[in-house]
Amino acid sequence: MTAIAKKRIQSRIARHARVRKSVVGTAECPRLAVRRSLSHMVAQIIDDANNKSLVQVATTAKEFQGKFGEMTKSEQAKQLGLQIAEIAKSKGIESVVFDRGGYIYHGRVQALAEGAREGGLKF
Repeated sequence: MTAIAKKRIQSRIARHARVRKSVVGTAECPRLAVRRSLSHMVAQIIDDANNKSLVQVATTAKEFQGKFGEMTKSEQAKQLGLQIAEIAKSKGIESVVFDRGGYIYHGRVQALAEGAREGGLKF
């Protein structure tokens, strides 16, 4: 790993730590956390008070790839947002706080958030 790549990762981790000081999920309003790699995304709804993951969806799942594998990464992120909103609504979760994970609110992260909002989650 080059020095530039290490610096980029360290900067993202520092941004994430700064954001996590104020973004906390509770049982009433859990945290929607996003993890992004070069080719995939993972979204989780987490109750920080009880240290429990309530819902998790990822683009690496076989059923997700079977349905949406031919789409672009941004389109897949939007579908991921719709999917996590649907599962959350079925579990009685109406509103969340959005944790972008230190990533810029742009591109795939923004598409996931818009998909979750379209699916009915409030944040």
